[in-house]
Amino acid sequence: IEPLRDIMVTPTEVIVTVDLPYTEESTIKVKPIDNRTIEVSAKMRRKIHFDELGITHCKGEFEKLHCQTRIPVPVYMDKMEVRFKKGILEVHLPRKHEYHIPIE
Repeated sequence: IEPLRDIMVTPTEVIVTVDLPYTEESTIKVKPIDNRTIEVSAKMRRKIHFDELGITHCKGEFEKLHCQTRIPVPVYMDKMEVRFKKGILEVHLPRKHEYHIPIE
């Protein structure tokens, strides 16, 4: 299932926040797919049934969270910093400031 996430762009960095409830910190994986996309995956401590969430029109369960997030501005993927606290994952990516000035 895909977790909730948010992207905040500041003048110096991009902060991607991902909600990873009930996950084991040792199973969290954050990796760049290309120069503008990151992939986050994590295994949960236990399986969650849809009826526990009040969803009655679907049957089943899930035990893994996975998402791909496109970064809207150029960033340095190799300088990525990851923090996990109380079920919230924060990925900090410093921005590239590329300016192309046309020469006439």
